[in-house]
Formats: sequence, structure tokens, C-alpha cells
Amino acid sequence: MPQTQLSAILASINDIILGKNHPIKLALTCLLAKGHLLIEDLPGVGKTTLAHTLASALGLSFQRIQFTSDMLPADIIGVSVYERDSNRFNFHPGPIFTQLILADEVNRASPRTQSALLEAMEEQQVTVEGETYNLSSPFFVVATQNPMNQIGTFPLPESQLDRFLMRIELGYPDAKAERALLLGEDRRSLLQKLEAVISADQLEALQQAAAQVHVSTALVDYVQRILTHTRDSGHYHTGLSPRAGLGLIHAARAWALIENRDHVLPEDIQAVLPSIVAHRLQRRDDDNAKDWVEQLIHQVPIP
Repeated sequence: MPQTQLSAILASINDIILGKNHPIKLALTCLLAKGHLLIEDLPGVGKTTLAHTLASALGLSFQRIQFTSDMLPADIIGVSVYERDSNRFNFHPGPIFTQLILADEVNRASPRTQSALLEAMEEQQVTVEGETYNLSSPFFVVATQNPMNQIGTFPLPESQLDRFLMRIELGYPDAKAERALLLGEDRRSLLQKLEAVISADQLEALQQAAAQVHVSTALVDYVQRILTHTRDSGHYHTGLSPRAGLGLIHAARAWALIENRDHVLPEDIQAVLPSIVAHRLQRRDDDNAKDWVEQLIHQVPIP
């Protein structure tokens, strides 16, 4: 049953987002692992469309926030407003009170506004004037950001980046996919016709199935070797944290479930590793910036 549902989800998303099988699979892996997703790429390659398609295919309520330089935290979380009739303050929830929230161009906002997402992403709750409000379940943040060299961007601090389980890129489509895109029906029209493949409850069941995928002690040894290498090799400013190691295992379990297996293989670790570590590690030497993750995989032997 899980494999049938997962295949149907991937097929539905691939009908909208053409030629991006691997990034789509990584995005689904992230949500199955109960993580938040960061998509970094140039404008116009389908970042927003992917987030909306994920919400529609997974049967989740959806809100989009367009981040701007003048946005305030209250624009995300909500605000308490005094109402004269009741003689008290009533909380008006912001757009973060949904199941899947698209934080579009998150690095256009000021650091103060970016930090408003932290508690929500980590604790699945927000606090306003001493009152705590629980968010929906399931709850995901899919954030998009433009490359750092673009005008008007505020780089996300390390503490914010670490809240995202994965960072992926979409890139340009290949010639065949781009031609189908240019000649085919408008993606927005197709998206409006897209029906949910599963419900939110079924998604939570898939998340539980992913969490039960077996991880052997040898695989835990492999993850620890990766963590230790990043800390001791001298190639990186700071090594991977235990949180990153946990994220690597959670993501590998979800990837294995999509591959229709009940146990994790080293190949699953290697498949999700680039999207887990690329936004967490900074190399001291950037001469081989394009292939340094591949080097990391080859430098750490499999037990």
C-alpha cells in the first residue's frame, strides 16, 4: 500500500513539474521525514509551483507568504487586536496557521522577520504575548530563496539554515522537458485541476512507516564516520552537528521507503547526503566547490 501511494504521488507531481524527477523525489523524502525544505535557485525555474503541487497532491491546506524587506513578524504569525465590544484582545492568526506554508523568497526579508519562523519550524507552535498556539499537523515549511549574489537578499543565518532538513536545487529543464513545457498546457491551469492523491491522515501514516524502516548498527557507524570526518578532516569551518546526523538517518529511511525497502542501505545515505549537508558545511578551500560532496562520499569508507 505505501508503495502504491508513493508511486501515485510522484507520478502526479511529475505531470506538473517536468523533467525534475530527482529533486521531486528528494522533496517528497523531506516531507516523509517530517523535515522542512529549502529550495535555492534562480527565479522562474518552478520553485513556487513545486511547493503548491506538493500541497495539492498530498491533500494539505496551503498558504503562500511573499517575503519582502518591509515585512514584520506579525505578518507571518498573526497579531492580537483589541476589540471594544468584548473589551479584550483577540488573537488573529497569520498565514503560518496552515499545513504547508510556502515562504517565498525568504532571503528577501530582514533577519528579524526570518527569525519569526524559527519557533514554528522547530516546536510546531508560536507564542504571541505570552500565549502559545499550536500549529496544524502535519506542518511543513517549504522556503524558496534566490542565490546569494542577487540584489536585495539577506543571507539566512546558520541557526535558520539548520532548521531545514534539506536544501535542493531545480535547475533548468533538459531540452525535451522544456519543449513539452513550452508546447503544453499552462502549469497553473494544470495545477488547478490537480486532485489530492492522499489525505493528510494518510500522509502521517506514511511518515510513521518511514520512521519504522530498519537502520542497522553498521549504517549508524557509517553516519558517525561521516560526522567525524567533517569535524576532524580540517576541510570545513565547522563539522556536522548531531542534529544533522539524525536528519541524515531520517531522510535515508524515507528514501528507502520510496524505493520500496524496509531497511536502509549505504546507497540511501549517499543519495540524500548532498541535500542534507550542502547548506550546513562550509569548505575552507572552495577550489572544488562543485564536486566536494562527491569527494566527501568517497573519503568516508562504508563499514
